[in-house]
Amino acid sequence: MELRPLGKTGLVVSAIGFGGAPIGLQNYLSADDRDSPEVRAEAIEAIRLAVSLGINYFDTAPGYGDGRSEAILGEALDGVRDRILLATKYPCGEAWNPEDATAKLHASLVRLHTGHVDVLQLHGGTFTDTQADSIVARAVLDWADRMRAAGLCRFTGITAEGPSGALERLLATGRFDVLEIQYNLLYQATCDYQREPNGIAVFARALGMGVTAMRPATSGLLQRIMATAFPDLDGDALTRLAVNFVMSTPEIDCAVVGMRSTSEVRKNAALAADRSLRMNLRDVHRRYVTERSESD
Repeated sequence: MELRPLGKTGLVVSAIGFGGAPIGLQNYLSADDRDSPEVRAEAIEAIRLAVSLGINYFDTAPGYGDGRSEAILGEALDGVRDRILLATKYPCGEAWNPEDATAKLHASLVRLHTGHVDVLQLHGGTFTDTQADSIVARAVLDWADRMRAAGLCRFTGITAEGPSGALERLLATGRFDVLEIQYNLLYQATCDYQREPNGIAVFARALGMGVTAMRPATSGLLQRIMATAFPDLDGDALTRLAVNFVMSTPEIDCAVVGMRSTSEVRKNAALAADRSLRMNLRDVHRRYVTERSESD
């Protein structure tokens, strides 16, 4: 398994992480009943297989099925906590208050069967200026720092669906250690290689932050788009291409792939282990030929 430093945290993460949304959210990417004993057992087997194959970063949230994802991960990871890194999130809506947030974090830790998480992330969408102002004014980040001081998390982070000026302002406070953001073949604004690498991921790295990517496989959107024009195209091959593209981006420390089955885990772990497959994104985006052929 390829391992990478997570920014300046000192943590070392697998190139592919295990995303916990598909094991917790009903009807997310499949119609299988997440409360079915068979589906739950399959998820637990997949998580344990991921650990055995070297995947060490597990990302979840209390909002993934009202704690279902955290509870499944907690059960599956019992006995291997010292071998893995856990990241979860906390919501910050209009009704947020520190007492309620602390109680909910303790509930997350109970479900995860641990006394602390390695990364505690503010669970965000596409941040607006109003939201950023509210987060700062309500001292949300001060609360997160207190959770770290209390030993309930080792590092703090923030998640976002995409870049915005408000997100950049929040990162510029220097209060976060890790950024998790949507980045894939369809949504490349996070780290744009059209000319020189630029974007919010580059900015975060300049601040010393670790950067993880959500939805590296596009949540199946790329595959569905391509299937409309090329119905015989291999969907698995497209998924491997999409995930490898994200792992090939130097600014991304970990591609967090939502997984639910052992077959998915095996394919993703093999992809992460084969560094020969990585692309040179500068070469991919090159527009001008620099050498003439002998026949010219």
